[in-house]
Amino acid sequence: MENIEKVELRQLNIDDYEELHKSSMEAYPNWQDDYWEKKDIRKLVKIFPEGQFAVVVDGVVVGSALSIIVKYELFGDSHTYEEIIGRYSFNTHNPKGNTLYGIDVFIRPDYRGLRLGRRLYDARKELCERLNLKAIVFGGRIPNYYKFASELSPKEYIQKVKYQEINDPVLNFQLSNDFHVKKILKGYMPGDKESKEYAVLLQWDNIYYEKQSDKVSGQKSVVRLGLIQWQMRLYKNIEELFTQVEYFVDAVASYNGDFVLFPEYFNAPLMADYNHLGYADAIRKLAEYTEEIRERFLSLAISYNINIVTGSFPLIKDDRLYNTGFLCRRNGTYETYEKVHVTPDEIKTWGLSGGDTIQVFETDCGPVGVLICYDVEFPELSRILAEQGMNILFVPFLTDTQNGYSRVRYCARARAIENECYVAIAGSVGNLPKVENMDIQFAQSVVFTPSDFSFPANGIKAEATANTEMILVADVDLDLLKELHTFGAVRNLKDRRTDLYSVCLNPKKDGSNGKKI
Repeated sequence: MENIEKVELRQLNIDDYEELHKSSMEAYPNWQDDYWEKKDIRKLVKIFPEGQFAVVVDGVVVGSALSIIVKYELFGDSHTYEEIIGRYSFNTHNPKGNTLYGIDVFIRPDYRGLRLGRRLYDARKELCERLNLKAIVFGGRIPNYYKFASELSPKEYIQKVKYQEINDPVLNFQLSNDFHVKKILKGYMPGDKESKEYAVLLQWDNIYYEKQSDKVSGQKSVVRLGLIQWQMRLYKNIEELFTQVEYFVDAVASYNGDFVLFPEYFNAPLMADYNHLGYADAIRKLAEYTEEIRERFLSLAISYNINIVTGSFPLIKDDRLYNTGFLCRRNGTYETYEKVHVTPDEIKTWGLSGGDTIQVFETDCGPVGVLICYDVEFPELSRILAEQGMNILFVPFLTDTQNGYSRVRYCARARAIENECYVAIAGSVGNLPKVENMDIQFAQSVVFTPSDFSFPANGIKAEATANTEMILVADVDLDLLKELHTFGAVRNLKDRRTDLYSVCLNPKKDGSNGKKI
């Protein structure tokens, strides 16, 4: 290139996406379906901004280096690309890890030969030293191997590249940048025809690394949950209701809790004032409290420094009635979740509609999901959330009979096993004689775990006393989930036959595509 005026190396940001996408298309012309999506870059920039670099020439992004931090011992030297990046969820990123894992480096062809790639690698090395990480590791392609595959094994090919007998543009570059070969990986990146699906596991060691017993991290590995088993009783007004709510939030916060979970429709006692109305009119009157309830919960989340999963409430939107709840973060932000599958009784008695939002929420304790009661009985929803990186699934529920409770309980327990996550369920107990259609409640709140050697043998971390008002407090270790994904006796997520079946979101009415997972 001629007449270059300025070359800059800086952190990547989401506004760079269009130029980055164009650069990756030019850098990987044979990989038409594997360019970075905007949501991937947005998440990387959000969870680990200092690990994403852009090289900018005269104001144009012409290359990038993307990376995450991992606890390398959870994966070992035999892993695939999708495993190490959590199948593009990046939930394998762990600020408490010891290894910087490189997930991509590329330079637009027109800008190669300017040592821009070396700048990116030097920036990674400096980051590795600054964060006191043990090493940089990644799987490197060998794009010229297809020319020699009929006559050379991967090991022989690597040796000839090492001794300059064969030129491989990627491997030659890595070796010249002080990386050493650890292992040959088969099937590292399916579809890499040039490399015959082989990769070379490469490592650069940080000679300044000092082992530390406790590394400060922004994300906790042990998360404390507080589940509220709510006693249904009559309240004069919303002030009296929230006196009880604040008591529970205060109690869990005093134990340094990270999350407090309330049940579905726990505010139903406020319908007693509208018992003279029909069922559908009474629930719509209850919906008038929902926005105020959200604001009160937000205030409590901030003042008690705790994340609150509020349970759920009726909400009127575009003159339709939905079953909705809120994740109120302790930093003052909130998210909305909706019940997707409403029960036949909710439709018949109250005229509720099902929502159409399924998403994982990022928190200071990692990604979490919320499914309301009946939704946990549909395994597709939790599988979609698991694919998005969910570690903890919260299930606020309300069941009147033991039969109904059993459906929620045993389905929630299955979700923990098949999705290798924690599942916390919380419900209400007692009677409401003055509220129609809410007469009796049956509940036993539980925290379920996967079923493997690192977890309780019965898959139950803790459970409340059935039909008794109480708080259930339990700690869950997120690092155990990462270990399970790789070293479990069975690996329900990894061993799925995605070549044979899949779960997907259907295209939406706005024309956006469903995502196959």
